[in-house]
Amino acid sequence: MAVFRQPVATSPGAVSNHVESIDPATGEALARFEVTEPAAIPAVMARARAAQAGWARLTVRERCAVVRRLRDALFEGREEIIGIITRETGKPRVEAIFAEIILALHTADYFLRHAPRWLRPCRVPHHNIALKTKSGWIEHEPLGVVAVLAPWNYPFAIPMAELIPGLLAGNAVVLKPSELTPWTGSAIADLCTRAGLPENLVQIVQGAAETGAALIDAAPDKVFFTGSAETGRRIATDCAARLIPSVLELGGKDPMLVLADADLDAASSAAVWGSFMNCGQACLSVERVYVEQAVVERFSELCVAKTKRLRLGSASDPDAEIGPLIRLRQLERVERQLQDAVARGAKILTGGERRPELGATFLDPAVLTHADESMQIMREETFGPVLAIRAVGSVEQAVRLANDSPFALSASVWTRDAARGREVASQLRAGAVMINDVATYYGIAEAPHGGRGASGWGRTHSRFGFMEMVHIKYVDVDRLPGRFNSWWYGYSADLAAAAGRFTELLFAPRRMQRWRAVRDVRAMRALLSRRNRI
Repeated sequence: MAVFRQPVATSPGAVSNHVESIDPATGEALARFEVTEPAAIPAVMARARAAQAGWARLTVRERCAVVRRLRDALFEGREEIIGIITRETGKPRVEAIFAEIILALHTADYFLRHAPRWLRPCRVPHHNIALKTKSGWIEHEPLGVVAVLAPWNYPFAIPMAELIPGLLAGNAVVLKPSELTPWTGSAIADLCTRAGLPENLVQIVQGAAETGAALIDAAPDKVFFTGSAETGRRIATDCAARLIPSVLELGGKDPMLVLADADLDAASSAAVWGSFMNCGQACLSVERVYVEQAVVERFSELCVAKTKRLRLGSASDPDAEIGPLIRLRQLERVERQLQDAVARGAKILTGGERRPELGATFLDPAVLTHADESMQIMREETFGPVLAIRAVGSVEQAVRLANDSPFALSASVWTRDAARGREVASQLRAGAVMINDVATYYGIAEAPHGGRGASGWGRTHSRFGFMEMVHIKYVDVDRLPGRFNSWWYGYSADLAAAAGRFTELLFAPRRMQRWRAVRDVRAMRALLSRRNRI
């Protein structure tokens, strides 16, 4: 069994140069970790660059062998990691297993299997007959040092899904966990040590916004950030000022479209889970549900009945299905949105009340109807346990409303007609659309993940995500190196005329035009063979 760093006993209100891990269910301080001062970040980056230079010299197979040890160490130490995640985030044990541990192991297996093939040089065929003497190929080179700024809601699976392909591609990784989940970040560092990764190849820096800003100031070769759109804009600005490329996975306001022919029992169960998983604190949460008028009443009834059966509790309760919100300020944000919605005509059918007997940050999951786009709860990311329902008169109206948002991360369509589902999915503005399911595509390593607009740019997961970890280099060799190219200096009117004929030979839309150019092209070749070249 892996041995992870034990928490340091402390009391609330730790010294300013430390960050605390706090149990959101009780407010208890679990651990304390020293903040990486901004002045120390350049030295962290220098160590990472030194470690990366040696790591990049290994073959892909050798790197795979090391990362496989990391994967195996994760499997062996999974129980301890689950314990850290559940205590620090408050999420139920089931969710920690499915959405953190299994996802991270699946990510490792997927990239270990495919990385050697993806990193092989690949030939580039040349279709232009003027370039047939050349041979080209694409090589994939490491970026260097990648910075991963991780979120608190999935503090293990998300950074591991970036750390693993980053390492396999030949990079070093500097990871800054959220200041709300420093213990999980420390567990990742311990995991890398136990797996025997080269020293300083993966480094963890602890702290809040100042630490993240200092990390960007130290000029990593790419930044991967997961978090709010507001913070993402600041990071994008800082990166742009330094011409550092970035991948930003920001907020979502994911719509769910329930057509009149949908299986309402399945759709309502998906809506309840999709809205309340991780207490609604997920970028892929179902935050807006558009239901055709003919079935909205029955759909709402099913959602209410299923919501009322959910069990709230701390992570120590093995039967708990919904835990606390991460901090009191997050609960207050959800309450403000609910209050605004009610003031504008929405109706709360169940939930929305605090549960102080469980702890300060517990909130009964709420089902809300008569929602509309005048309400914050239908425009701004909620990040809390709210299922907001709006009736629509047609599928076309549902699509229009779903697309009327600055966010475009994911969406879902519910219908018994698969062809109709695909048709509607093609009209939705989103990085991913699921038909008759919600959110779970994130657990499919082959599926690219990322959004558009206020939901960010770039991709993680899949081959597309892996390619975010490499430089693409094109290499070309001329197989007749002693031959002068026709387009080199020695310009003349005759050469310009011959080039015009050659253009006709290559690109004329009618075959006869091309054939007529052949004789002139032959003359051009004769001319070029006699003229002086510079």
